[in-house]
Amino acid sequence: MQNLSDQPCLIARSLALVGDAWSVLILRDAHAGLTRFDEFRKSLGIVPTILTRRLSALTEDGLLEKRRYSERPPRDEYVLTEAGQDFLPVLFAIGAWGRKHRSAVGVTRFFDAETGTEIDPITIDRATGAPIGTRPIRIALPE
Repeated sequence: MQNLSDQPCLIARSLALVGDAWSVLILRDAHAGLTRFDEFRKSLGIVPTILTRRLSALTEDGLLEKRRYSERPPRDEYVLTEAGQDFLPVLFAIGAWGRKHRSAVGVTRFFDAETGTEIDPITIDRATGAPIGTRPIRIALPE
């Protein structure tokens, strides 16, 4: 199978970076303020070797930045880059899809810290203002 990062489709290229559940959940936790290896491991219940690989990949792909916070012993933390921060709306879109098509009983809810209102995300087309999925689309393949 051809490497997804070589595909002309940006969805495929993006999935090459964050196409597994662990990577998406690490980004979720990073948005929740987690930065340290042990925090991610505890939150996710993930084996250290898999976590190390995912953190390395997210760092290499520019979604996280590794920063040293202790020299003795040497310890690093992982902080979101601009690309990682820009992933938050994607996380909320996945959550909105899950709320609509999976059981929403006993799930985590997200609220705007300033207004106290529950966040109900939609994705819209910037040019038309129309919610995505409400208008027909046309796909243009590269020439």
